Amino acid sequence: MKRQLIPYDPKLKQLARNLRNDSTFGEILLWKELKNKQLHGYDFQRQKPLLNFIADFYCYELNLVIEIDGQYHNHEEQYKLDVLREVELVKYNLTIIRFTEMEVRKDMSNVLRTIEQHILEHNDKSEF
Repeated sequence: MKRQLIPYDPKLKQLARNLRNDSTFGEILLWKELKNKQLHGYDFQRQKPLLNFIADFYCYELNLVIEIDGQYHNHEEQYKLDVLREVELVKYNLTIIRFTEMEVRKDMSNVLRTIEQHILEHNDKSEF
């Protein structure tokens, strides 16, 4: 599949690097499952700048963004920013899957099952 180039603000590169070095426990746990093409051979990146945002996890082959919502996502202001982000990312045919920090920490099997279900529904070459 030809890689879709999604523009990003170059100023976000350093912030993304900082976020990779200061990940939440949920992000660390999920990264252990996604890194090195462990999930059915798909290449995921973490803290990936896209447009004016930084996605927690991104897979260009699947046009998939995975977000882990921490406690701060319960605030109305952050919710509005999340909606704005999704509207912008969907314009690039990206799918956004959201999990809470607690879901990732306490129910990794269902988190991975949800991601695998997306793979099955959106990719003809899936081999399970």
